[in-house]
Amino acid sequence: MGLEEYKGVYIYAQQVDNEISSIAFELIGKAKELAADLNTDVTAVLLGSNVKGLVDELAEYGADKVIVVDDPELETYRTEPYAHALASVINEYKPEIMLVGATAIGRDLGPTVSARVATGLTADCTVLEIGDFPLNPVAGQEQKHNQLLMTRPAFGGNTIATIACPDNRPQMATVRPGVMQKLPKEAGRKAEVIEYNPGFTPNNRYVEILNVVKAVGSVENIMDAKILVSGGRGVGSKENFEMIKELADVLGGMVSCSRAVVENGWLPVDYQVGQTGKTVRPNVYFAIGISGAIQHVAGMEESDLIIAINKDEDAPIFDVADYGIVGDLNKVVPALTAALKAELGK
Repeated sequence: MGLEEYKGVYIYAQQVDNEISSIAFELIGKAKELAADLNTDVTAVLLGSNVKGLVDELAEYGADKVIVVDDPELETYRTEPYAHALASVINEYKPEIMLVGATAIGRDLGPTVSARVATGLTADCTVLEIGDFPLNPVAGQEQKHNQLLMTRPAFGGNTIATIACPDNRPQMATVRPGVMQKLPKEAGRKAEVIEYNPGFTPNNRYVEILNVVKAVGSVENIMDAKILVSGGRGVGSKENFEMIKELADVLGGMVSCSRAVVENGWLPVDYQVGQTGKTVRPNVYFAIGISGAIQHVAGMEESDLIIAINKDEDAPIFDVADYGIVGDLNKVVPALTAALKAELGK
């Protein structure tokens, strides 16, 4: 493999029902940073049926080029035709880096494609940067430059691993939604559009979709919240979450929780923050009765302002908190809620 043939940073622009998923814009934002370090450009790969109208939105969020594979076989996500399409794009255009969102679709598509193009894939990355590999020079081993360094939690979140793919291209990674930040939308920005179709021949790996049943969710997306009031095991019971909800209501925020709360059945998994939940970046994050295990912190440490309330003054959550209150949450939270009501006139 001639590694010098591979150029550019590519992202998979996921769309569902002809609406681009927000993870695509987040990936473009990170890709622009990586491309700047490599003196190259960013290409979004858009797969679907009748999706050409989505090109401008990708351009306005920073894509320099958009490769469109538009075919009726891509109307609804299925592993085989989508993997064929993306692998064909990679083999034809040879990107140096290929980023995919770690969504339900991306976690299926990414590994399938990486196997087909004979390269590695690092899953669930939280940090991506360009640098040298090995990180520190090793006697007798060449240190390669301008490598994609892919960092992710490992061993249940108890350590952080930085991984590279120095001998194969493209360098592929899946990235958790909410971890990277999208760029401001630049209205009217245009991108070079490349239409490509590798041809599709259905085979016995093409599943037949008999029916699509869409569940109607009533849960708000905590990833969109500006203020999150998050409760942990220390809240004590499902009933006690009423005071968490009351505080969130006063602040105009939303409720979220730690993994222990979900495991105890106090709140649905949609509200979970952390390595096995959602990654959030609110302006204000209240961590109430949360000890601060690394798995939880990984999902909220990028919050602008973190306020912790815990009776254990040695709780790890205080290491990442901007403000901490050591005390009984059953006394502190109602008092805080009452004070805010009086201050805000509610």
